[in-house]
Parts: sequence; structure tokens; C-alpha cells
Amino acid sequence: MRVLVTGANGFIGKNIVIRLREMGIKYDTFTRYNTKEDLAKFIKKSNFIFHFAGENRPADENDFISSNIELTSDICNEVKKSKKPISILFASSTQAVLDNAYGQSKMAAELSIKTLINTTNNKAFIYRLPGVFGKWAKNNYNSVVATFCYNTCRGLAIQVDNPDKLLKLVYIDDVVDEFISKLLAQDYSKTDFKVEPEYRVTLKEISDLIVKFRESRNLLSTEPVGRGFARKLYATYLSYLPPESFSYSIPAYSDERGIFSEILKTKDSGQFSFFTAKPGVTRGGHYHHSKTEKFLVVEGKAKFRFKNLITQKIHDVFTDSLELKIVETPPGWSHDITNIGNTKMIVILWASEIFNPKAPDTYAFQF
Repeated sequence: MRVLVTGANGFIGKNIVIRLREMGIKYDTFTRYNTKEDLAKFIKKSNFIFHFAGENRPADENDFISSNIELTSDICNEVKKSKKPISILFASSTQAVLDNAYGQSKMAAELSIKTLINTTNNKAFIYRLPGVFGKWAKNNYNSVVATFCYNTCRGLAIQVDNPDKLLKLVYIDDVVDEFISKLLAQDYSKTDFKVEPEYRVTLKEISDLIVKFRESRNLLSTEPVGRGFARKLYATYLSYLPPESFSYSIPAYSDERGIFSEILKTKDSGQFSFFTAKPGVTRGGHYHHSKTEKFLVVEGKAKFRFKNLITQKIHDVFTDSLELKIVETPPGWSHDITNIGNTKMIVILWASEIFNPKAPDTYAFQF
């Protein structure tokens, strides 16, 4: 199989090309720098065409004709001339039904493809995409999401003229997954091709969440970004970070025992931190009623000592960085940790709740 990707330097095209490369699928790319002769040559070699080339915000509306209508017509003519069963996947737009120059050009392109498949043995998938967001979208061009992310990453203002405006959006990786599935399966049993899931969110919801992503570094916090729209928007936001912002510093608190530093606080799953201890130093010496913790010694040797508050039973756990053992602290047991090695000990800690100085659930207890 050989694939042709038109508009390969565009937002969707870049993402598709990377996926084809990952899969080891041979492909050619057609961009604005290629000629009609190149197009004809590429189509003769192709079995499948991803057609993404086009204009959506040209300086001159006449460019809609050459880039959206005439190019699609040229592709269809070359496919017909090849007399090969070449499938076409076309990225149209939900604006194809609107009475504007862009929408009209997309509708005309769709009609060219439909004429081709109705008069030949060729097949096509036509997707009327809503807004698409994700990495490599051009700010101030492809997507308001791209603009919000780009500006916020750089401390620039974002303008929300109509905060209640509802957007319909699909995520670029979902788009690519859907398009690649058609390349591999070429299932033409449906006529209404859609990318799912489709998210419906307001401009305010988007801008508010992006601002929280920026503030999370100062607060050492994270939004729930493990799934759904927030996961995809967070990935998109990070993709717009300039390289000089790839890292950030966190505060550390030092005393004669070593240092302690919070790393990350979650909304509903506690927080992560780490601490160090000098040789012979003991840290902890307290108990909790509901809070639980997980400790991992990543450098050095440790002795954990536990004492049951009711039975007075004592239990010791020895661990070091060579075995990477998680040590948990059950409620109702006092616990401490001692560096029994000859070098600095480094320990990563997860607590089941964010520390609240007004209700710390932490009570001193000496063995």
C-alpha cells in the first residue's frame, strides 16, 4: 500500500504523516510547493489519498477556488485517469452547509468527490469535521484552542469576546485514529462518517481550564487530567510550551535533618513529595486516624518502625534503594523512618490527602 497525503504540512497532515511513519506505511506528501505534475505522479503510485490540502483563512477569498475547489477537482480527474481503485478520505467541514465562501468551497469539493465515486469504481470517505484541537495547530489560524494555549504559555492575554459561545470540538489523536482505521479497514458500509468523541464546551470553560493549567505550577497542583476532555486539552496546552518553559522550580524546606519538598497536589487523590535524611537521622514519629502514606526509598537504607496505638505491638521494616519496596502506613499505627546507612537517604512520599494545617490528622507519638 502507498498513501498520498495532501496538505502534509498542515495541522492534520503533520499528525497523519507521523502516524504513517510510525506504522511503516509508505507515503508521498503534496504541499503548496508541489506542482500539478507532482500530483499526477503521486496519484499514479497511490492506493489511498488523505486529502487535507486547502485554505480556511486566505487573504483573498479567490484562493478558496484554487485551493479547495480546483485542487480537489484535479485530484478527482487524476484518479479517474489512473483507472485504479484509489480511495479518497476528504477532510471537509461542518461549515459546508453554511452560506459563506469557505463553506461553499468545501461543498463544491465534496461534490467533485461524489461525482467521481458515482461514475467510477473508486470509493471515498467524507468527514465534515467540527473544530479540531491538539498539537501542531497554528495559533491565530487553525483553532481558538491553539491561540489560547499559545498565549497563556507565554503570559500573553487571551480575549474571550463571547464566553458562553458553545464549540463543537474533536481531538487530533481521535481524528488520526479514525482516519487510520479507514485506511486499514476501508469499510464503506456507512455514509455518515464522524469522529468521536465530540466535545461540546464553552469558550469560558476552555479558557478557565487553560488558565488553571498555567497556575498549577505555582500551586504545585494538577487538575483531573487523566481522562476525557481535560486530558486532551492539557496535552494540547503543554505542546505549546516554549522550550525554555519545559522545567520549573519548586520550593524546598531545609533543617538539620535534611530537606522536604512538595512535588504535586491532586484534586482528589492526595499529594506527592520527597524528603532527605542525613545518616542516623529519624523523621516522622507520628500517627494518623485516616490519612495514609506510601514511602519509597530511592537512595540509601532505611528502617521503618511501627507501633500499634492499642496493642503497643512494634513492627520494623528494613528497605533500601536496591529493592525498591513500597512501605505503607496504616491508620492507628505510629511510625517513623531512620536513615541506617552511611550516606544521605532520599525518600519519595505519597499521602492520601493534601496537607491541611487546620486539620492535619497528624499526631506526635514517641516510641
